[in-house]
Amino acid sequence: MSGLRVADFDFELPTELIAQQPPQERGQSRMLVMDRATGEIRDAQFADFPSLLRPGDLLVLNDSRVIPARLYARRTTVRERQQPTGLIEVLLTEPAGTLDWRALVRPGRKVGVGEHLVFPGPTGEIELEAEVLERGEFGERLLRFAPASDFIAALERIGHMPLPPYIHRDDAAADRERYQTVYSREHGSVAAPTAGLHFTAQTLHALRSQGVEIAHVTLHVGLGTFAPLRVERVEDVRLHRERYTLPEATAEALNRARSEGRRIVAVGTTVVRTLEHCALCAGDSPLQPHSGATEIFIAPGYSFRLVNALLTNFHLPQSSLLMLVSAFAGREHVLSAYRHAVESRYRFFSYGDCMLIAE
Repeated sequence: MSGLRVADFDFELPTELIAQQPPQERGQSRMLVMDRATGEIRDAQFADFPSLLRPGDLLVLNDSRVIPARLYARRTTVRERQQPTGLIEVLLTEPAGTLDWRALVRPGRKVGVGEHLVFPGPTGEIELEAEVLERGEFGERLLRFAPASDFIAALERIGHMPLPPYIHRDDAAADRERYQTVYSREHGSVAAPTAGLHFTAQTLHALRSQGVEIAHVTLHVGLGTFAPLRVERVEDVRLHRERYTLPEATAEALNRARSEGRRIVAVGTTVVRTLEHCALCAGDSPLQPHSGATEIFIAPGYSFRLVNALLTNFHLPQSSLLMLVSAFAGREHVLSAYRHAVESRYRFFSYGDCMLIAE
């Protein structure tokens, strides 16, 4: 990555190509297919995806589930417990302990350390309460929630789906299902692993029927995935930590596939980051099941250790995810493919179309 600038990963994107809604039915997206070695591209449909994999391929999915992390609170003070006033938007970003969460609050200038926030339900009853412990930059706060009998259930009752900032609408009831993969099960993400949004139960059945092995990892996606890179040089990029789990069955499947020379196909950049982090940790040894956190940043010059093929959505200009895809397939190849996608009116970002890069 020596000498590369963040600006080297820019491209022109008409705003009307940023998908504001999912396709009418899950799995109806278009798919751009790229040869990883040559950069050759062709237009296809996601429905073609199973036919492009081979018997024996190992497909790895991220089973993290998005929590309704956008909440609305009213302010009080801890000392006075006065009648709450002032509506505050609170976006949970990651857990920081048993009861503690990091969050973004808006308007942030009014919410100081020691503030007491209450989160009312639909009929006005208080569902959750929290105290502000620390104040950070850009509206960041550390909150400590009062013990709740079932925190996730309370979020499901009062929270909103945390749609990305480039989707310029309020979340709707349909987003509860559509901004979630059909195989999600481990609560913890505040953004969807969007390459997986295209899959249906029928797609998974078709893949298994033709001899594709399917395994899961968990990486809880944080808001760092949307954070602008506030540096000029790629070598200075630093990413937020994200929590992951490599299950025993998946570690064994990866070890077998690698030893037998079978392709490992990652669904999404979150899976790539998880697998490549685990491979770096293992070195020359077999992968072992474990949980941890990763800050891995993958950019051109990186040598991939596990992943042989990648299904991914189209990413933001000048983003770390576009750099990861460029590391996998070559910056010039990827930017050329993106120009084709723009000219061919592909839909971009979370609810948009996808791209398969394979050997």
